[in-house]
Amino acid sequence: MGASESTEFDKPWRETPWENRELLQKNLRELTLSDSKVKYVRILLAGQVGAGKSSFINSVNSVFQGQITTEALADCVSGTSFTKTYRTYYMGNGQSLLPFVFNDMMGLESGDSEGADPEDIVKALKGLLKEGYDFNPTDSAKKKGYRSKASKSEDLTHCLVYVIAADKVSMMNDEVFKKIKYIRQKASELEIPQAVIMTRVDEACPLVRDDLRKIYTSKKIKQKMQECCNLVGVPVSHIFPVKNYHEEIDTQNDMDVLILRALTQIVHIADDLLKKRKTESKKGCCFL
Repeated sequence: MGASESTEFDKPWRETPWENRELLQKNLRELTLSDSKVKYVRILLAGQVGAGKSSFINSVNSVFQGQITTEALADCVSGTSFTKTYRTYYMGNGQSLLPFVFNDMMGLESGDSEGADPEDIVKALKGLLKEGYDFNPTDSAKKKGYRSKASKSEDLTHCLVYVIAADKVSMMNDEVFKKIKYIRQKASELEIPQAVIMTRVDEACPLVRDDLRKIYTSKKIKQKMQECCNLVGVPVSHIFPVKNYHEEIDTQNDMDVLILRALTQIVHIADDLLKKRKTESKKGCCFL
């Protein structure tokens, strides 16, 4: 049995529209949300330091701008979280914003006093973190960074997305895993849907490094997706492997398609919650 036969499935186990980049973009630009009173769904990114949260935001923006962008500052050197404040990232240009936004969080680290406080992430899920919130505040500043209640539906999180590096999922620190488990439990209690963006697929699998279109024939990538499923508890159907822009100087079709495909699924997952909240609101239900 040859090396390629032992590491690949005979055919892709998930279909990918490699030739439909423009259509995927168009559908997202023209997407109509279930609640006409809501301008966008809010997607909250959480994950271990260095997993690629900020890089994913930059990659999504690059896809829609048609050129490499670095609006969300990312750090590939220090090994500590480069994101220090809570910030909303709008996609598109000033005249035509897309119907989704991202919130980047300080990365999770192993120490109790290091990285993002899981309780801050829970407050973000509830829409209680103010824009610009400092993740390393003094006690008095911490209180000033909180809202007593979400002021509008758009402040609430519509989908929690864990960003996990494919080549590091097996080595995740137990303390970080416990924090993710706690955040997942709280999100589930709030009935907030959850998904996984699995980054660094090229670092995890030589086949994919050579040819990104082998991402769903690679047995290694499917194994890593199952590990993410076991670790976080998110079903494989809600796990999306991508390659973030990092060293490229121009956008590339196959990278864009994977990002757009993942984004499409996540936005639809978020919109399903929006639809549910709208229905519950009409019935006079409270969802927090």
